[in-house]
Amino acid sequence: MNIPFLGNRRKKQGPAQGVAVFSGSESDHEGVAELLSECELLRSQAYQAGIELDDSAASLEALDQLLPRWRDDEESLSWLGNDAGLYLGTVIVRTVPGALWEVWPNGRPVVRLVSGREIDVVVSGHDWAANGVPELSQLYAEVAEA
Repeated sequence: MNIPFLGNRRKKQGPAQGVAVFSGSESDHEGVAELLSECELLRSQAYQAGIELDDSAASLEALDQLLPRWRDDEESLSWLGNDAGLYLGTVIVRTVPGALWEVWPNGRPVVRLVSGREIDVVVSGHDWAANGVPELSQLYAEVAEA
């Protein structure tokens, strides 16, 4: 996911430091968080299944219980995996103190915890959509207790 309006960032140099750190204001961070939380396909699938995505850990548990009907459609699988990862990141950023979105130079959003640990939630979302493992709620629990 490339986010073109994030021109207000600085890049760390060096082979092991390939992360672009967003250095905008708090309202800019909120705007990025709002943009990344849209997850239209996931929200549509959840709504059809009677699940409310309210940015809570309980909603992640409910998503883990969905029947994976999307696995037969390669295009939906990829899109849904992306949305699942962004939704997981949204729940983390909104509920885990100090967690923030960061954007790598390739445009991929990751969640950075206070400890400095970065979580590539998009990869986790794709794994969940394709295999059901790891469960979104399990990933959230691991991050929340750290």
